[in-house]
Amino acid sequence: MDVSAVTFSFFLIFTGAAVLASVALYTRQPLIIAYIVLGAAMGPHGLSLVTDVQLLADIAHVGIIFLLFLLGLDMQPQALWQTLRKSTVVALISSALFMLMGFGVALAFGFSQFDALVVGAAMMFSSTIIGIKLLPTTVLHHRHIGELMIGLLLLQDLLAIIVLMMLLGAANPDRGDMSGLSVLLSFLSLPLLLAGAFLAVRYILLPLISRFDRFHEYIFLLAIGWCLGVAEAASALGLSEEIGAFIAGISIATSPISQYIAVNLKPLRDFFLVLFFFSVGARFDVNLLGSVLVPATVLAVLVLGLKPVIYRFLLKGVSEKRTLAWDLGFRLGQASEFSLLIAYVASAGALISHQASLLIQATTILTFVVSSYIVVLNYPTPIAISDHLRRD
Repeated sequence: MDVSAVTFSFFLIFTGAAVLASVALYTRQPLIIAYIVLGAAMGPHGLSLVTDVQLLADIAHVGIIFLLFLLGLDMQPQALWQTLRKSTVVALISSALFMLMGFGVALAFGFSQFDALVVGAAMMFSSTIIGIKLLPTTVLHHRHIGELMIGLLLLQDLLAIIVLMMLLGAANPDRGDMSGLSVLLSFLSLPLLLAGAFLAVRYILLPLISRFDRFHEYIFLLAIGWCLGVAEAASALGLSEEIGAFIAGISIATSPISQYIAVNLKPLRDFFLVLFFFSVGARFDVNLLGSVLVPATVLAVLVLGLKPVIYRFLLKGVSEKRTLAWDLGFRLGQASEFSLLIAYVASAGALISHQASLLIQATTILTFVVSSYIVVLNYPTPIAISDHLRRD
């Protein structure tokens, strides 16, 4: 049997996920934890049954794209604009505070100033996947939380693009002058992408959907093609695929067919998200955890403790209710998949030490695990263990 084959890897991942998910449900654990543990056990640093983790991570990235596309389908453009206006101040102030927190901890544990700066930058962001996957979408109260969350996460996404471009520019000094220009062009291309998407929907997609809406397979293919097409267009313009997918979603959110598309794409999204969490666990070298365990634990505790508090006070300052502010704060109280990407890019470019990269990865995974427990056990989620907290 070819253990390097993708089909064999998929067999191990999804069969193992089914087994561990059953154990997790019987023992009242969040399913996300089961996928991460499975990745650590079967990946190259565990039993080495799945070795091409980079390929799986690339495939899993499609799950994040579909997640943002489905988010866009559930949000009206006017509501998004109002949310972004309210979220901007919160996103900028909170990101600055989280960066200072990460920078201070890394510096206190003897890391270099540049290492500490990158660690701080990685702590600015919260997880789109965990935040949205654990959020009910059919309850009015949580629809408003979802709007605020999306606004904050989109703004963090733009900040992450800036950080990644700066790192890539530093890793390639000959292209350093282009880095600032690339960031500027990316921001200028955002309204262009928005306008192009809405025009394409009005004059191409909606007429096609109206004419062939009785062919369900065609609608399914059209939706996937539109999502991935706009995601690729965004990438070509210097934005992220996630931003492109979200724009693809909101551009057809007003269409009567949007909810039909959302329902049909959810299983496909979940398929890729299982791969994502598996790849998170598989790419981390558990054997080296001991070398950064103390600073990672300290930083993870601060992230888990301070992020909800900071979000609570900032959101209360923009006239949000206290209970809603706490709810949203805990749902965003972790590091991000962008934190992992920053660690990979900075380490590959020899910009930070291997220890600093491990610190970011360990902190991110620890916050993923603990934050999932906090939310699943205390707040309404679609995958809650107790019946009274389960909301879809």
